[in-house]
Amino acid sequence: MKVLVPVKRVVDYNVKVRVKADGSGVETSNVKMSMNPFDEIAVEEAVRLKEAGTATEIVVVSVGPSQAQETLRTALAMGADRAILVQTDVTTEPLAVAKVLKALVGKEAPGLVILGKQAIDDDCNQTGQMLAALLGWGQGTFASKVAAADGKVAVTREIDGGLETVELKLPAVVTADLRLNEPRYASLPNIMKAKKKPLETVTPDALGVDVTPRLTTVKVAEPAKRQAGIKVPDVATLVDKLKNEARVI
Repeated sequence: MKVLVPVKRVVDYNVKVRVKADGSGVETSNVKMSMNPFDEIAVEEAVRLKEAGTATEIVVVSVGPSQAQETLRTALAMGADRAILVQTDVTTEPLAVAKVLKALVGKEAPGLVILGKQAIDDDCNQTGQMLAALLGWGQGTFASKVAAADGKVAVTREIDGGLETVELKLPAVVTADLRLNEPRYASLPNIMKAKKKPLETVTPDALGVDVTPRLTTVKVAEPAKRQAGIKVPDVATLVDKLKNEARVI
């Protein structure tokens, strides 16, 4: 079974995000970028499936600028077999990415698509669901456990009431949650080997997909700074302020 794993290049989760001076977006120049943490979990799960003998090949794909090759090389160093970069400098939205992935699924014919449940830059949590809808495949979202066998995949999902297990017929789409696994660190030998693994570059036009943004960002601004708290001398004063100033009781 071939596994397709989409990964996204985002601002590293340790970086304090700064808004551009003109309010057009967030600052990405001279900022450390890395693989989206949820996608890193998806890559790890695909590698574990291969190590268990369930998967035969892992193909990682990213939609973004040429710098996304670094992200793909990281995935290759973790254990993926080859990579595809759909190169575009346009800011892509979830529906556009889902359409690109659908075109690649038609080309690669994977048995399973595993991706992070959301990206930490836009927090959309839409691409996996949109891709499953476009393909007409079953989907298992927010996966905390994945077990594939006999042409089916059992996905344990985290829901408000606890855990839910769904069984999907392959091919299917699975989105990884935080507790699915703990990604491995790429060793130096694997990093060196990753440089020789195949990385194909294509364009959205070559796949017949229009990635023109449908949304316009009007303004990006930092949230208002939280006001400092105050101390009150007694319970009566606290109740009075909660009732008359905060108006929460």
